[in-house]
Amino acid sequence: MTLIFEELDHQPTPLGDISLRRRSEPRLNGEVLYEVKLGDEFLMSSLFTAAEIELSHLGLAELAGTELDVIVGGLGLGYTALTALENPAVKRLTVIEILQPVIDWHERGLVPVGPQLTADSRCELRQADFFAVAANPASGFHPDAPNRQVNAVLLDIDHAPDHWLNPQNSSFYTEASLQILHGKIKPGGVFGLWSNELPSEQFTAILQSVFQRVTTHVVTFPNPYSGGESSNSVYLAYT
Repeated sequence: MTLIFEELDHQPTPLGDISLRRRSEPRLNGEVLYEVKLGDEFLMSSLFTAAEIELSHLGLAELAGTELDVIVGGLGLGYTALTALENPAVKRLTVIEILQPVIDWHERGLVPVGPQLTADSRCELRQADFFAVAANPASGFHPDAPNRQVNAVLLDIDHAPDHWLNPQNSSFYTEASLQILHGKIKPGGVFGLWSNELPSEQFTAILQSVFQRVTTHVVTFPNPYSGGESSNSVYLAYT
């Protein structure tokens, strides 16, 4: 078995150096994995994408209509966005990513799903700060139509509502900011949030103070490193 380890890209960003690497995992019979690090912290791996995929499946499952306008906050390795595009009702998908190198990886085909995302005419990859856009009462998600509401906002950026990549993101997870976000989503729409941790009663209560209905889902998946299972969670808040 040939072992592979390649650093495909390494770039400075305002949040620290970000790197993309590809390696074979001998504990998984040489399966090739893609991994992202921000500084010394592992952000994501192509081995663990079940909850990111379920964020789209669960988030879009109850939406009515055939012309869905969807926002994804955070591009990462692209699995949330790609899963959303597999839904034929999605006619417009905008992925808002603060780190330009991450967008570049997809446009250059350095990550597995990049070519599929960039070839789909429904999909736009936009460099911007999701939190600045979402919590700004004077702007919408579409610069060409600032008052236009969307059907769904699916967010996968921070580790959890109380564990942030950037401390400045903390103000988004408040009643005041979520009220602003609520106004950007159509009636009958949804705000979906991925978390690396199990559902928080405190944050669920904040969502319930803003949205009409809130559900939480625990997504469990095999963890070959531990020999057991791991769990993430998805919050869904309906307007």
